[in-house]
Amino acid sequence: MKENEWMIQGGDSELKIQNPHDKFFKETLGNVGVAKDFLNHYLPQNIMQVIDVNTLEPQKDSFIDEELQESFSDLFFKVNINKKEGFIYFLFEHKSYTSKETAFQLLKYMTRIWETKIKKEDANELPVIVPLVIYHGKTNWNVKTQLGDMIEGYNELPEDIQKYIPNFEYLIYDLTRFTDEEIKGQAQLRILLTIFRDIFTKDGEGLQASIYRAVSYLNELEDKRTGLEYLETLMRYIFSAGKNLTKKDIDNIIHEIETTYPEGSEIAMTLAESFREEGARESMERAAKKSIIKGLSTEDIIEITGLTKEEVESIRQKMLQ
Repeated sequence: MKENEWMIQGGDSELKIQNPHDKFFKETLGNVGVAKDFLNHYLPQNIMQVIDVNTLEPQKDSFIDEELQESFSDLFFKVNINKKEGFIYFLFEHKSYTSKETAFQLLKYMTRIWETKIKKEDANELPVIVPLVIYHGKTNWNVKTQLGDMIEGYNELPEDIQKYIPNFEYLIYDLTRFTDEEIKGQAQLRILLTIFRDIFTKDGEGLQASIYRAVSYLNELEDKRTGLEYLETLMRYIFSAGKNLTKKDIDNIIHEIETTYPEGSEIAMTLAESFREEGARESMERAAKKSIIKGLSTEDIIEITGLTKEEVESIRQKMLQ
């Protein structure tokens, strides 16, 4: 199983999270209310003066290259900018290092947006696109935010020459630099930013403290159903992306939820049990593979691992492919 892939099994259903960062990002910030909350708290005031956040409308399009989906996610919103149709484009970088090519990637995605607009609507004018980048990783963002910085010698050119060369700047939100006090907004937004900030950078104990803080925010939600649904979203992400969490850590998290947000204790325990079962199964499969390499018989492997004959033979066949 890949590092960023987790299977939750329960009853007859099974859920496979191919990219937990992408899923958590889109399930949270894809909510118009949460997106508005982000813009209201984090867009510069001069931009907010020309944007009507009440017209914010999610779009289904994604412009990420398939081979880059492990490192990037995007969200695309239509919104009135200066009383005309425009767009806000969120690019989310979920990898452990910064990318010098971000401005170039954004240019390609913005060009695709404009191409789509032209082809679908036969538009003669291109809409304004405001690009935002949200980053969480192990290191601080240390890349300049203008396309011109990628073009050799651009900044040394006279201004009357620079005007012939494409350039733009994107807004960067480096979550690794955010303090607790700088994380603002309603409960879901604060939970998203807090956990994204700490998922790569904190050890088991530090991450637990962040999870406890995030869970406490759920009490601010008046609609308990919304709170329970988002707790499930949060815990699925934590159990799949929190690689440093031990069994003891998970037990501590469950206990904290029982104390801080008791309504969600059953959900948390069910997901934790699924996570443990999947971890145990991975251990059995690893043991089976080692036994096969050593030349043990199927019967011996069944006795060692507890797997069925069909499961052992399936593993054996996959190793031969």
